[in-house]
Amino acid sequence: MKKLLLTAFSTALCTGMLATTAHAEGPDHFSGEPSRTLEEAIANLGEYNERLTELLAKDELSNRDLGTVHELSYTLENALARIDAEVDAMAVSLEEVHLGSESVDRERVRLNGMAYLNGARPLTAAE
Repeated sequence: MKKLLLTAFSTALCTGMLATTAHAEGPDHFSGEPSRTLEEAIANLGEYNERLTELLAKDELSNRDLGTVHELSYTLENALARIDAEVDAMAVSLEEVHLGSESVDRERVRLNGMAYLNGARPLTAAE
């Protein structure tokens, strides 16, 4: 048991040292392109996924390619965060629609239903 804990600790220590070294010597950190709206997030996701696809299609990734991937990931993370926040808001509106329909509250259904549909529109626009 003691040997197992020592091995786990050593592995964690080495992994932490490698991550710190890579972080210190790796590419600068970027903020990425913002995704201020759901539409912008979807556009960024499409464009930057395409760029990532092109890089990953290479037989071998150079250090420059890895730097580019690193930069792209920031914009992709921003886009996914915006999409997640927007979908969370849609889920709240849709739950209000659900509860309103159960309680026969027409106004609650109408208001929240419109909010949900307006929020979801960019996700279904590509259809």
